[in-house]
Amino acid sequence: MVDNRAGRASGVGSWPGTDVKEAFRTVLGELGDPGIPHLTELPARGPGSDLLGRGAVLLAEMAVDLQPSGWRFVSRPGRDLERARSMMREDLDVLAEIADGRTGPLKIQVTGPWTLAAGLHLPRLDVAAADHGACRDIVESLAEGVSRHVKEVRRLVPGAEVVVQVDEPSIQAVLAGDLPTASGFGRLRAVGEQVVQEGLGAVLGAARDAGAVETLVHCCAASPPTVLFDRAGADGVSVDLGLLTVGDWETLAPALERGLRLWAGAVPVPPESRTTASVADAVWTPWNRLTLDTGLLDAVVVTPACGLATATPATARAAMAAAIAGARELGRRAEG
Repeated sequence: MVDNRAGRASGVGSWPGTDVKEAFRTVLGELGDPGIPHLTELPARGPGSDLLGRGAVLLAEMAVDLQPSGWRFVSRPGRDLERARSMMREDLDVLAEIADGRTGPLKIQVTGPWTLAAGLHLPRLDVAAADHGACRDIVESLAEGVSRHVKEVRRLVPGAEVVVQVDEPSIQAVLAGDLPTASGFGRLRAVGEQVVQEGLGAVLGAARDAGAVETLVHCCAASPPTVLFDRAGADGVSVDLGLLTVGDWETLAPALERGLRLWAGAVPVPPESRTTASVADAVWTPWNRLTLDTGLLDAVVVTPACGLATATPATARAAMAAAIAGARELGRRAEG
């Protein structure tokens, strides 16, 4: 796991605008020393820069194309996948240029296997989550692709301590059987918790084996399955604190006591509705209510509640500043 002293503030991943260099320079400037900078994602660039398109780029020996229904598996790569690959290459080129010589933590984000299964369509139009064999193929393909991706980032920035965030916004729908069928009149059968855990664990393990120093799972849905993330082998969980209930905190507490790192989405967007004190309170208050050891707060990373793609550049910068200020305030309280 990344040394806690390296910083306790970071971002979720997405960022406004289309200028890759400007976005990464901004994040590196905001978070370069006190925080954990991340490779920015810019969905405003269009198809292929979205969550599913970026995830599909990493799939080994599996091709997709963009159809009216969304991204769909096809027999051979087409121009849509090539466009997505081109944008990923641009991101990595910018990373190599701007992060040249950097040491310390650097976070990258990858789309998780169950969000891909929930969003990528089979040729017959149902999403892949409807087919057990397709889910298995996605897990295996993504694990191989994530391994290659981590190794490439480590090659481009040799001094970086690579942190891998697996984005799983759709995992709750997969577990709950809440995905619509192709007709829209029914719901797909839920995927078993053990199957989901093992699939997620395979991707997390591949990232670790490729040299990632830390892995975490991000899910900004209500009542995220943090116990499953912990059992799958994640070093941390990234959640929107505004959506956690008292019961969610009670479920999460034992894992935090065992050393699971909390990436705390404590900064709403826009951040003007929160003061530095209230950002810190979002962690401090439930922490004390559960009588958790304040020494464990050293491991907490404060972040915006979710991605910043729909924010203005000024709002995104303000959210990052609020995360840094909130993390410092939380640190002062823990020391006091």
